[in-house]
Amino acid sequence: MATRVEIVAYDPGWPQRYRESEGELRRILGALAIAVDHIGSTAVPGMAAKAIIDIDVTLKSLADVAAASALLVEAGYQARGNRYDDDVWAFLLQDVEPKLRVYLCPPDNETHRRRLVFRDHLRSREDSASAYAALKARLADAHRYDGDRYTVEKSSFINAIVDREPRLPQDQP
Repeated sequence: MATRVEIVAYDPGWPQRYRESEGELRRILGALAIAVDHIGSTAVPGMAAKAIIDIDVTLKSLADVAAASALLVEAGYQARGNRYDDDVWAFLLQDVEPKLRVYLCPPDNETHRRRLVFRDHLRSREDSASAYAALKARLADAHRYDGDRYTVEKSSFINAIVDREPRLPQDQP
């Protein structure tokens, strides 16, 4: 079933909603979670976004994914799988506004690292944030009922930024 891609104006309540969700996730997952990070466009002050709070939860180990998944499902999250074969498992809590999308990540996960690099770049570079916002608006209009296409077509912009950011010493292969 197609879902509508709808970009809404920045909501100054998103950071508070993230903080509440972080506390709840830490309660649900306990010692399995070593970090909880607000990612995606709702994590960038002033940026229009889909009304979904995206959260990466870094677990102690890849072996903890099964236990953490069971705890999220028990708490009402819908399992959405590991769509990109990157050891990141997605979950959605739909019956709240805004919706919550949680990703379980093992430590040192490249997808998670790239998300943080992109988020931090947009937070610090108004020119990039404005260009990204314009791209998202154009793609949301062009692919109103094709969320996968919307996401794929943002990839080259995201990759161009992340790939030129310097890697920290601990990020070196």
